Amino acid sequence: MARVQLHRFIDTAPKADTAARHAALDRRGFLAAAAGLAAATTMAPEAFARNFASNEPVRYPDPDIVVIDKRFKYKLGNTPIQRLYTGTLWAEGPAWNAVGRYLVWSDIPRNEQLRYNEEDDHIGRRFRYPSNYSNGNTFDFQGRQISCEHFTRQVARYEWDGTRTVLADKHDGKEFNAPNDVVVHPHDGSIWFTDPGYGSLFAYEGNLINPGNPQPIRKEAIYRIDAQTGKIDMVTDELWKPNGLCFSPDYKKLYVADTGASHYSEQGAIRNITAFDVVDGRSLRNKSMLCDTKLGDKTGGYDGIRCDTDGNIWAGAGWAGDGYDGVHCIAPDGTKIGQIRLPEICSNVAFGGHRGIRLFMTASQSLYAVYLKVQGAHIT
Repeated sequence: MARVQLHRFIDTAPKADTAARHAALDRRGFLAAAAGLAAATTMAPEAFARNFASNEPVRYPDPDIVVIDKRFKYKLGNTPIQRLYTGTLWAEGPAWNAVGRYLVWSDIPRNEQLRYNEEDDHIGRRFRYPSNYSNGNTFDFQGRQISCEHFTRQVARYEWDGTRTVLADKHDGKEFNAPNDVVVHPHDGSIWFTDPGYGSLFAYEGNLINPGNPQPIRKEAIYRIDAQTGKIDMVTDELWKPNGLCFSPDYKKLYVADTGASHYSEQGAIRNITAFDVVDGRSLRNKSMLCDTKLGDKTGGYDGIRCDTDGNIWAGAGWAGDGYDGVHCIAPDGTKIGQIRLPEICSNVAFGGHRGIRLFMTASQSLYAVYLKVQGAHIT
């Protein structure tokens, strides 16, 4: 008999046509059935306890905020992981606006951006529509939203009057593949973004350009936009497919998730987070691998990343299944010290909320959040 593979997070909400049957089960019968099924699938009975689709409260401390190393001191004993919304196709690019007290994020395939309002938990669909299949978002230090757009292959900024300004559409006369993620440096306002090209590899997320070639238009790279002159410089093309990126709290390092193994594994690419020294806020040196993407006996991939004020990197993790997917917390020396387990692949993260201690997580079809005992290092 083939082993049945069940997801760790089970939706126990009864369906309409089976509600009566479920109501008839007594507690002893239900537990016996759950234990028997757990034994048959080599899963513990507690694997069936979590149900984000119901209003059932979770018992504190939340069991899916996991301490791997004693340095992980960020778990609050009396707060749960919350699912704030579900219904997206591929959620990405969360960015917190502290003035408006809202989070904006992208649903790339639906060509829209959504907004979560902290004051009443309201979710607004089509905050921006069409969004040009936007992926990563951020805000600059003047409060203007910046988006990486797959469809136009541009980096754009939304001004105070609502108009859209193109910040980057080509370098050295050649268009970008599909800008992916973006951060802003506070010292000079420069804008740094990655261009791995995923948004031009299939029409579902933007465009299909040069089918069969992992480089739709040009070599994958990281770029810097000078906030004063608008000049665009390529700061490195050393990585296979640079994806999520973030600065260290002191802005002396740039961390980048390299997901090039998706297309270049035969050429030697491995999924990892790479660290660079930032020189004079303008260039990168001393490339080194901070960490791989293994956790226990599983290897998945990291996508969007953010730093906290202690210098840890919080990485959206996925593509390895239950026990891996969610968010991994990585110490400055590259050690995995903590984990937030989610029932979906997590694409990206952003700190926000009151005092910047709430971690928002875009995960496939849903938006999750959890309070932590640490602040995000940056404005979003």
